[in-house]
Amino acid sequence: MASRRKHKRDDLRILSIDIGGTGLKASVVDSAGRLLVPRHRIKTPCFCSPAILLDVLENLVAPLPGHNRIAIGFPGVVRNDRILTAPHFQTKEWAGFPLADAASNRFGGAAKMVNDAEMQGLAVISGKGLELVLTLGTGAGTGLFRDGELMPHLELAQHPIYGKKKTYNDYIGDSALKKAGRKHWNERVERTIGILASLLHFDHLFIGGGNAQKIKLTPQPTITIVSNDAGIEGGAALWRPDSGVIR
Repeated sequence: MASRRKHKRDDLRILSIDIGGTGLKASVVDSAGRLLVPRHRIKTPCFCSPAILLDVLENLVAPLPGHNRIAIGFPGVVRNDRILTAPHFQTKEWAGFPLADAASNRFGGAAKMVNDAEMQGLAVISGKGLELVLTLGTGAGTGLFRDGELMPHLELAQHPIYGKKKTYNDYIGDSALKKAGRKHWNERVERTIGILASLLHFDHLFIGGGNAQKIKLTPQPTITIVSNDAGIEGGAALWRPDSGVIR
């Protein structure tokens, strides 16, 4: 178990966990977000309950070096370190579940948690202007920042974007990529970026997630494709006093 004594910032060793609809990733990072070991990844169980997830995470983090803090990125609505929605896990057991506390009790060390796209954004934003993070994986995630401060979460993935029923998840998620093919999926991603630009008038867009590298866009100074490791690296920012995350 990790020690619960107070640590100076340069002593922090943060177990950073990126929970995805199809994959669970974890590593230990320092206070600057540098991975101390390569990230470990395992498949996300289907119909995943909180108890199942914690058991699987225990196997994932067991080989990692010691830590004294925990940061979690979760694919759903998160508030006050509790899960409000978990659309990828297809079970009602998640509503209100205190995952941060449960992880702290299971793995040792105080824990904090935000939406997974927001945690990725904490690793890549410049802190200037209105910055949007769009993650492309099992579904579509978003995180919005103004001058480095995290804005209220918008669950755009569940919002209709095409027709009466097709959401962002349906339109540009992984299932859409497999069904429509890469060429048509890229066209959908471009349309989605245009919609988000009209809706939010962002100054910069960061695109991450497991399918980000499959995008073919005309290079633009206001769009950056980021490494999938950002979902782990952003965990360090949750433990910085200047992180911009209002809790």
